[in-house]
Amino acid sequence: MTATPRLLLLLLALAALPAACADPSDPAPTDVCVLGATAPDFAPTLGCRADFLLLASRPLDASIPGARSVKTVLDRSDANRLHFQNSSKYPIHWDFAHAHLSAGGLPIVGDLTAFNEVEYFSPDRRFVLGAVTWYEGPDLWVYEVAPYDTASADLITQAFDAIAAAGFFGPDLYFHPNSSIVALAAADLPARIPQISTDDIFAGIDYQPLNLTEGVGRLRFVPTAELATTYLDFREIVVLDQVPNDLSSVSGIITEAFQTPLSHINVLSQNRGTPNMGLRGAMSDARLRALDGRWVRLTVGAFNWTIEEVTREVADAWWEAHRPSTVQVPQMDLSRDQVTPISQVLPTGKPEKDALKEAIRAFGGKASHYAILATLPQVPTPDAFAIPVYFYNQFLETNGFKTRIQAMLADQAFLDSPATRDEQLRLLRDDIKVATLDPAFLAAVEQRLAADFPGLPMRFRSSTNAEDLEGFTGAGLYTSKTADPGDPNRTVADAIRKVWASVWSFRAFEERSFRNIDHLAVGMALLVHRSYPEEEAAGVALTANPFDATGIEPAWYINVQAGDVSV
Repeated sequence: MTATPRLLLLLLALAALPAACADPSDPAPTDVCVLGATAPDFAPTLGCRADFLLLASRPLDASIPGARSVKTVLDRSDANRLHFQNSSKYPIHWDFAHAHLSAGGLPIVGDLTAFNEVEYFSPDRRFVLGAVTWYEGPDLWVYEVAPYDTASADLITQAFDAIAAAGFFGPDLYFHPNSSIVALAAADLPARIPQISTDDIFAGIDYQPLNLTEGVGRLRFVPTAELATTYLDFREIVVLDQVPNDLSSVSGIITEAFQTPLSHINVLSQNRGTPNMGLRGAMSDARLRALDGRWVRLTVGAFNWTIEEVTREVADAWWEAHRPSTVQVPQMDLSRDQVTPISQVLPTGKPEKDALKEAIRAFGGKASHYAILATLPQVPTPDAFAIPVYFYNQFLETNGFKTRIQAMLADQAFLDSPATRDEQLRLLRDDIKVATLDPAFLAAVEQRLAADFPGLPMRFRSSTNAEDLEGFTGAGLYTSKTADPGDPNRTVADAIRKVWASVWSFRAFEERSFRNIDHLAVGMALLVHRSYPEEEAAGVALTANPFDATGIEPAWYINVQAGDVSV
């Protein structure tokens, strides 16, 4: 009888390592371990679960609990040689390929940027990169490629077949399309390769960790449908039945429905450093219900979660020790007191970084960053101008709003009651929207519009000195409004006042309070450019890879939606 290549490899490994299995309770009777107790840098085969665990690490995106992954490299330039890489020692594919598959008779592996550009996106790539993941909860073995990988069905098939032949899990191996891009290629895979969806994987899981950390607060159950009329305190840990689009600052989140890693509330949780998890049956979970209304400590781990009751004294001490660090808002520069063309926003004669910091104090983050883009000939930017924070500050003082806000901030009832805060902030916004604007200021804005943008609808965009800061983006906190000279209900004065009023929205106030930001230190400038009411598409670009929380696999992420809709 002729031995198969896999059997020959197993026999050779067994001859070298007679006591192969690290844990005899792990392998099934038909599995034969081929690795010893010390993890090698890589292996051509995996004979048992102990072998797999020896090389495995947690996936970079471990939003499904109980997951362990071993990264795989199929080298097409070396007769399709397969490597199961030590994924703890080499957390990304490039690390391993650069160390072991470069030179020595093999092609040179370039730098990380070039490697990523070719090996994830080129049809003529040298490597087929992926990972075998074991999802412990449902006990599933799956092969996955990166969510942004454009590998063809042929490349995926080559890798899948090699991995299934070299791994003890081969008969149970599935392919998991983990993004819409990968699903397009997976549609052309041969029928003999079984596929499994993310929903099917989740079906066998009750717990979904999303933001792994600890939080202390008062536990509260809130049906998601009641959030619009419910006030939440930032020292509460909330249990919800569904996943809301937005949520004010809280100390922790548990949702009965599972989330996506890029859900808005998970991004908020990551920004705030608060625990977030999904738990099937959370609204009726006996462990949680027994602690309703109590002070608790919630810990979200990669594979399990815990909750325990604590005293109010412990909760207060924890909060003082973990209170978010105060965000230092750049002091307002009130010396810039003119409506300013975008080309004159940045001070001259200074390095770009220093010029940007100085401009933010007078024109806020959005207008100042836009001014940087406007200096780049390769980036098309519509003409624009900026209204400095000087006029917002002048407006508050002239109409007595600054004194009124100081009194609100000193009122204990306002500080203690979310309902009182919401009501008083609403009244303040209503009064700001109809208060008197300085006639000379309004005339200057209208003259600028008539000279440079005659008859055009214009977008007045919020631009504060309390956004786009290190450690605090302020994304989505403030409003932008359009003024249209052809519509008497959309005047320039109304657009300006509505944007200024948004500084005092309940959500913006609560978010600033959570980060210990001095509310009166916030100045609202305005970036003004043409409005585009019939956009073909709208999008957001991130200079980051949201699929990799570690930051070690760089990428750009662009999300575009057709039509004139919010992204």
